[in-house]
Amino acid sequence: MRRLKFKCKVTFLVVLMAFSVLLSCSKEDELEPVKEEEKVNPIPEEEKEEEKEEETGPYAVYVADELTGVYTTCTDGKDNPQRDTADILNPVNVGTIDDRSCYADYEEVDANGIVYGVYNITAGSNHLDAENTLQPRIERSLSRSQTTGIGSYARFTGTVRILEVGKTSSEGSDGTYIMQAKGKHTGGGGSADPAICLYLAKPVYGKDSAGNNVQVSFDLYREQIKVRGGSGASGRDVVFLTNIEKGKPTEVVLEVGFRADPNDASKKIHYADALIGGEAYNFNIPEPERGTQSGIRYGAYRVKGGRAQIRWANTTYKKEEK
Repeated sequence: MRRLKFKCKVTFLVVLMAFSVLLSCSKEDELEPVKEEEKVNPIPEEEKEEEKEEETGPYAVYVADELTGVYTTCTDGKDNPQRDTADILNPVNVGTIDDRSCYADYEEVDANGIVYGVYNITAGSNHLDAENTLQPRIERSLSRSQTTGIGSYARFTGTVRILEVGKTSSEGSDGTYIMQAKGKHTGGGGSADPAICLYLAKPVYGKDSAGNNVQVSFDLYREQIKVRGGSGASGRDVVFLTNIEKGKPTEVVLEVGFRADPNDASKKIHYADALIGGEAYNFNIPEPERGTQSGIRYGAYRVKGGRAQIRWANTTYKKEEK
């Protein structure tokens, strides 16, 4: 009987131990719960603004007054009998009109709240001078500084917009003058009223929105004398200055005058200094001792083919005589 009880106890202990081992193994084999990785919302990429196509042409407001389409050399009623009579009352532009074109007369137009003087000319439209002699023009002449002392000068400021310039089959004949420095000299040579340097705009072509080949900007040159009274290729150099976008309002300053020569106190320099779009383009005029005047004209002058359309605003003029 005791043996039976002992066997039962042993059996019970064995079973209990086996159960404990089994339970322990079962716990060890149990997989730890998998931790879900925190889902971190990715930082959204900054929305890229659509890149706007670069402006390839001028703002529409600055070319709205451009004349397009078919035109004639002359227009009825624009053949003024004298060159200084085709002006309006109280023009915004300073200076005396010189109109030698039967295509148009001086008028004014508003562009973005600024009033511009309009200078439009066509090839062959000079109805006042002998045929095939002088080029068409509508310009304004400013009273000249008639003295040559150091500190004498003529200074013009304005805002120019170039819409169209003369175009021919020859590059050398392309372009239109937008302003010029003038001044007589001693010792003869050249014309009775010689130019010192002229600012010549030549066309640069590109495609418009319809694929047409049109003038989109203008290379600006200074056509400057080599000697007093110089003209043509032998008497003038043509120097590139800058490029101006079609229709873009561009600030201009032109000063012509006399200053001391920093290298020789006994001499002086006759100069024509320009600021165009904030950049300086200075020119020391040859043979300064021969100069007797400093003058300026501006507008539209020369069109050997096609048509020219120039606009001027905010014009001022000042001179000193010493």
